[in-house]
Amino acid sequence: ITVANTGDRPVQVGSHYHFAETNPALEFDRDAARGMRLDIAAGTAVRFEPGQRREVALVPLSGARRVFGFNQQIMGGL
Repeated sequence: ITVANTGDRPVQVGSHYHFAETNPALEFDRDAARGMRLDIAAGTAVRFEPGQRREVALVPLSGARRVFGFNQQIMGGL
């Protein structure tokens, strides 16, 4: 998925963050990212610099597929 940081500050997203609920300065297809996380090693993160556009790979959240917290947009099952 293509992601662009339209903000004026860097945005860092961790390996297990529900990608659809990331910082609103990141511009991408949030519907396509629902229930997904970055396909990176656990404990790592990807940093998006202001004005940067890049491709990232996403994988489905696993387990019970229930999301709570983050930006409180889901608060239940996917």
